[in-house]
Amino acid sequence: MQAIELSAEIDQNQQIHLQLPKSVSAHKAKVIVIYEDEAKPAPKPLKLGLFKGQIQISDDFDAPLPDSFWLEGKL
Repeated sequence: MQAIELSAEIDQNQQIHLQLPKSVSAHKAKVIVIYEDEAKPAPKPLKLGLFKGQIQISDDFDAPLPDSFWLEGKL
């Protein structure tokens, strides 16, 4: 099995026309189409620091949980 990468345009009828090199002598092929959806806008970049100072972590965050949490589901 071999692979060839070809560029192609999708026309208004959603068709792609490909011309294979003359060195290709196979009679069957699998075609995978990878395309960019131009209709979707690019995602907005994340803005860091929006919640700075609004989140607190308990002093015992890393402390082991009691057995009652694991055995009974209670803290």
